[in-house]
Amino acid sequence: MTANGRTTPAPAPGCALCATPGDFGHRDPAVPRSGLCPACIAAAKPTRDGLEQAVVIVAGQSLAAAEALSLATATPEQLAYHLGTVKRSLRAVLQLLAPVEEAGR
Repeated sequence: MTANGRTTPAPAPGCALCATPGDFGHRDPAVPRSGLCPACIAAAKPTRDGLEQAVVIVAGQSLAAAEALSLATATPEQLAYHLGTVKRSLRAVLQLLAPVEEAGR
């Protein structure tokens, strides 16, 4: 309730993946598709957990490739490519850890 006695509408929780407004049930981390709208389920979109795992796997592969590069024999193009790849992988992992701002802020 507000100071003037009116109630403020609570925002609908929406889809846990695409933020479509509506009530799609409780988000249960043990159930991969819980909290998703029917469109996301029908499209077989990956869940946030699946996306996070994919980002970590790709980042690990990029880091392994960069570690395998011999700095003594690498060409400038190879160094630039691997440094760019490691930078993008690190950015992707850090974005997973960044707080997600609510819509409308």
